[in-house]
Amino acid sequence: MKLIVGLGNPGDIYRDSRHNIGFSVVKALSQSNKILLKKEKDAFSLSGKGRIGGQNVILAEPLTFMNLSGIAVSTLLRKYRINLDNLLVVLDDLDLELGRLKIRASGSCAGHRGLESIIEDLESSGFARLRIGIGRPHQANNIDTREYVLSGFTNKEKKKVKETVFNAGNCCEVWLAKGVDEAMNIFNRRSNDNE
Repeated sequence: MKLIVGLGNPGDIYRDSRHNIGFSVVKALSQSNKILLKKEKDAFSLSGKGRIGGQNVILAEPLTFMNLSGIAVSTLLRKYRINLDNLLVVLDDLDLELGRLKIRASGSCAGHRGLESIIEDLESSGFARLRIGIGRPHQANNIDTREYVLSGFTNKEKKKVKETVFNAGNCCEVWLAKGVDEAMNIFNRRSNDNE
């Protein structure tokens, strides 16, 4: 069994925010693979079991807020006895331009509070993560980072976001079927700007 967790904040107010792009990817995967996400008792998540590309998988969206994502992830791993090699966390990244994907087998939190919470709760950074570029705010806009990540995408950006969510879903499917190295080879070097 493998586990794909998309990060975000619960609640309608955050639904389409930049910080919730991880939720968007899990939601797209659940819809395209007919995996129903439902609230799971004592798991602090919306989650669902199914098969994608012949692999058994659990898709999950933590119901904790972003900064407490580790509670949900560690609970799911314990409940389903999943080891870290079979975990993929999908999250937003300010330091990647909008649409860029970067999957890695492990690494630091790089300032992302949700990822930091997971690393702290698991006492390990040895799990795969798929970072999705949301870009940084333009300095001329004079908007702080917290306000920016909790804001929605502009109408001009929405087409790019839709393509990005689709590509990220494909990356998750490659990770499931062929592992992180193959996903890195395909998606880390892809020039999303020219698609």
